[in-house]
Amino acid sequence: MTLSLMRRRALRRRSTDAELVLWKHLRGRRFEGLKVRRQHPCGPFIIDFYCPEKRLAIELDSGQHFEPSAQAYDERRTAFLRREGIVVIRFQTDLVFRELTVVLECIAAALREDPSP
Repeated sequence: MTLSLMRRRALRRRSTDAELVLWKHLRGRRFEGLKVRRQHPCGPFIIDFYCPEKRLAIELDSGQHFEPSAQAYDERRTAFLRREGIVVIRFQTDLVFRELTVVLECIAAALREDPSP
């Protein structure tokens, strides 16, 4: 078993409540009929949710993402993903609880966009 696989499995086991709520709507082609993966590897990074068909990464950001070092890391990760042709959308975790419908509408809109560069 690779280190990446072990790390992804650990992340899945320690999913946040917001990740679990969103995953309930995205898994099993329930959302727009598209495959969405959870804790998907991409280069040196792991994406919270990823739709390979549309090349869309969905990231949930909790409080620690607003610290300067975490913001710098997120910027590097986003730049890497964009160079790979992946569109990144981000939501604060509390928004998943307060405005789930809005989050899902934003994801649906992003999935409807043409994934070609």
